[in-house]
Amino acid sequence: MKKNFRKILYIVLDGLGDGDYTCKELGNQTPLEAAFTPTMDVLAREGQTGLMYTVGKGIAPESDIAVISILGYDAMKTYSGRGPLEALAAGIKIKDGDLAFRANLATRGVGRAIKDRRVGRNLTTEEAAELCKEINEKVRLESVPSKFIFKNTLEYRGVLVIQGIKNKLSGYVTNTDPAYTKHGLLGVAKESGTYENIIEYCMPVKECPDIKSAYRSALLVNEFVLKSCEVLDRSEVNMERIRKGYLPANIVLLRDAGDRLPKLQTIKSKFKKNFGCFVEMPTEEGIALMTGMKIVPIPPPTKDFKKDYTVRASLTIKNIKKYDGLYIHMKGPDVPGHDGDVFKKKDIIEMIDRYYLAPLIDSMNLEEAIVAITADHSTPCQLKSHSDDPVPLLISGGGVKADNTKTFSEKACMNGKIGRINGIQLMPLLVKYANANK
Repeated sequence: MKKNFRKILYIVLDGLGDGDYTCKELGNQTPLEAAFTPTMDVLAREGQTGLMYTVGKGIAPESDIAVISILGYDAMKTYSGRGPLEALAAGIKIKDGDLAFRANLATRGVGRAIKDRRVGRNLTTEEAAELCKEINEKVRLESVPSKFIFKNTLEYRGVLVIQGIKNKLSGYVTNTDPAYTKHGLLGVAKESGTYENIIEYCMPVKECPDIKSAYRSALLVNEFVLKSCEVLDRSEVNMERIRKGYLPANIVLLRDAGDRLPKLQTIKSKFKKNFGCFVEMPTEEGIALMTGMKIVPIPPPTKDFKKDYTVRASLTIKNIKKYDGLYIHMKGPDVPGHDGDVFKKKDIIEMIDRYYLAPLIDSMNLEEAIVAITADHSTPCQLKSHSDDPVPLLISGGGVKADNTKTFSEKACMNGKIGRINGIQLMPLLVKYANANK
C-alpha cells in the first residue's frame, strides 16, 4: 500500500544566521547572503520562508535548549541542564541528585585570567583523554563526601559528573565559564565583550530551591577546579604542548549544571513519526537518546569538508528510506562564527550547498518529501558568540505553495509567508505538511 504521508528531511545548520550583523569584508552582507547557494535558493523559491526565534524572542540560546525547542518541546518546562544530556551521550549513568556539567579544557593566563577558552582549537581528543585520566587518578574531593567522573568527549570538550555519597547535589549553581550565564536552569550565551574573561567562582543561584544542596555543590565544584589546575600544570601532556609552541590545557571551565535528566516524551509518541538523526556533537546525541530518535552512525567531522559533506549526502540518501523523517544537525557554520572568520563561514555554507544539498536534492522526488533548512541559533561573526537574532527558515517540497522569496538569507526570509515563529512551532508545522493529502 502506498504511504499517505511525505518524508521529512529536517536540516539544521548550527549557527547559520548572522541576524542584522553584516560584514564589511563581504560588501556589507552576511556570510549567508554572500555565499553562492543555488540549491538553497531553489528550495526557497519553490517553497516558503520565514524567521524563527528558536527558544523565544530576546533569548540568545545555547544549542541544547534550542534543539529541544525546535524538536517541539517546551524547554522552559522540560529542560534540566546541558550537563546531564552530554553525560548521557558520553555513556555516564545519571541519577537524580547527581551533578553534571558541560566542560571545556581551556588555557589559563595569569591568575584567574582566561587566555583561550578552547586551547587554540588544536587539542587532540587523545591529549584530552590523557589529561582526563590524570585528573581522575590524582584529584580527590574532600570538602563534601563525594566521588566524580571527568570524561572528554571531542577535542577540548568534556563532561564532569559529581556524585554525593551521603547527600544529593543541586544543579542550581552558577558557571565557572564566564562566557555563559544561567536563567534558572537555562543556559544563555553572553555577548562577546560584555563580560570579564576570568574564571568565575561557582555559587548557588538566587532562585535555588534547596540552598544546602547548592552550597555543597558549589564547594565541590570550586575544589575540583583548583585541584585539577594543579594536576594540569604538572602534566607531561601540557609540558610537551608548550615545548611545541602550543597553548597548554591548564584549566577546566564548567557550565550548564543539571542534577537530573529531562523527562521527554519520545518523538514517535508525540508526533507519530519514526525519526532517525545525524548528530556530530555530544549535546545533540544526548537529546537524540532522550527523544527516542535512532542515531545513524556517521564519521566524525574532519577538516576535509568536501569529503565530510559528500559522505553525509550519501548516508542521508541511503537512510531516508528507513524512516518517516531524518533530523540532520551539522556543526559547520558555528565554529567560524565563534572565531569571527567571515570568509570561512561563507565557504562552509557554500560547501554544504554544493556537496551535501545538491546531490541530496537531485536524488529526491520533492513531491514525496518535505525539506526544512534552518539553524539552532545565530552566531554572528561580529559577536563571536550566539545572539538573540531569529534564524532563517525555509520549508519546501510537496504540498508547500511557493511564496515570493527569491533567495535564502536572513534578509530575504523577513518577508516570507511563514512569518516569524518560535522554535516549538516548527515540528508540528512540518508534520502537518507531511500528513497533508498528496
